[in-house]
Amino acid sequence: MASNLTAGADHNIKDIITSLDDDKTDMLAATSVLQQRATDIRNQHVNWLSYLQSQMISQEDYDFIVAFDVPDSAKREELLLKNRNQCAQTFLNLLGHVSKDQTLQYILVLVDDMLQENRSRVEIFHEYANKKKESVWGPFLNLLNRQDGFITNMTSKIIGKIACWSHTLMERSDLHFYLTWLKDQLKMQNNEYIQSVARCLQMMLRIDEYRFAFVSVDGISTLLSVLSGRVNFQVQYQLIFCLWVLTFNPLLAEKMNKFNVIPILADILSDSVKEKVTRIILAVFRNLIEKPEDQQVSKEHCIAMVQCKVLKQLAILEQRKFDDEDVTGDVEFLTEKLQSSVQDLSSFDEYSTEVKSGRLEWSPVHKSKFWRENAQRLNEKNYELLRILIHLLETSKDPLVLSVASFDIGEYVRHYPRGKHIIEQLGGKQLVMHLLGHEDPNVRYEALLAVQKLMVHNWEYLGRQLEKEQSTDKSTSKGGAAVTGKA
Repeated sequence: MASNLTAGADHNIKDIITSLDDDKTDMLAATSVLQQRATDIRNQHVNWLSYLQSQMISQEDYDFIVAFDVPDSAKREELLLKNRNQCAQTFLNLLGHVSKDQTLQYILVLVDDMLQENRSRVEIFHEYANKKKESVWGPFLNLLNRQDGFITNMTSKIIGKIACWSHTLMERSDLHFYLTWLKDQLKMQNNEYIQSVARCLQMMLRIDEYRFAFVSVDGISTLLSVLSGRVNFQVQYQLIFCLWVLTFNPLLAEKMNKFNVIPILADILSDSVKEKVTRIILAVFRNLIEKPEDQQVSKEHCIAMVQCKVLKQLAILEQRKFDDEDVTGDVEFLTEKLQSSVQDLSSFDEYSTEVKSGRLEWSPVHKSKFWRENAQRLNEKNYELLRILIHLLETSKDPLVLSVASFDIGEYVRHYPRGKHIIEQLGGKQLVMHLLGHEDPNVRYEALLAVQKLMVHNWEYLGRQLEKEQSTDKSTSKGGAAVTGKA
């Protein structure tokens, strides 16, 4: 069986996973448009006889679907016990040969209801595919290319159930195709089915093997990109839930903040008015501290949270009364961890985390004492922090970030002898000079100071070279005179 999350072993997991599976209200909210339309479609009637008479379906498919398409679930169960193979064959034939959208919608609702009644029925499709030596996924993945939104999203829901409820994992190329489709649906503007898409991801990402596949299709960046925009609290909750289940993998928990997850979630936390959104963000933050096996990464995550003003939010949350005891527990845990990380913090740790967050501000670490002691440390890890500063100069639109980054580059050059040469090699000098024409006066001022430091450093170097040359010339001329005297 796929390595699902182990309920009870992990903090807070029991309640939230239960809400994912059993809380019908939450499930309805999460797929409201799809569910409402499915309800309307169930009330329609398909004239199966007309499909038989026009030879669009075979007699055996007709016999099965007429016997199956009845309100009595006991009769359906009895039919499936006798005709498992025929069930898969009929549904796949219908999905492959019926072209009318309205009928396809009805067939997909029948399949989804059948699986929802009994999860083990997903094996019906696997057994049939194995007998025929065909892919179980092909017929369903093809339907994701249809134009009708209900058809594609109901198909996606069925694929998710088969992928998550079966003993057999989804194969790599099919999995890549499906997860890429889900990711693209998340990015689609004004997608009325976005809650259904998020619901599928909530199911898929509980399985460890599917998590890495999702990361490989740039899934984390997509989740955070959507969360950075304007989405309602239900979608916020669902997408942060996806991040939360990803953090149960220690490797992914270690890499998560490379995607700036902490600053983005800290912003949402400060604006959040819904307890379920607050709860899931705190659960993510807790995992980012508890799950990484590298304690240095956990420490960096703590510092990042401190710099994103999470302690201030925790102090506000401490004053609130929550229905959920886990929220109170998480607030206490995070407050203790963040406060102790502040006490152990070196100024370089603080500076490093601030730069990696991309949110530069005039914090105490930018003062000159810091640079005298730490300028050379910016060369560590192949100039990692310098490269980030230069990247911010190139990409940031925030005048404050541009001002501080310019200042830092100037200070690095001033306090590290080979600084100018390294900044030039990394392309920083041109970017700083370009900011001399920036519309913001503070950016122009800091860029000018940085350029002056770059040039002053250059003149000092030239001055030393001139002194060397002059002293060389003098010693040469003295030597020449001595030779002449002897002659």
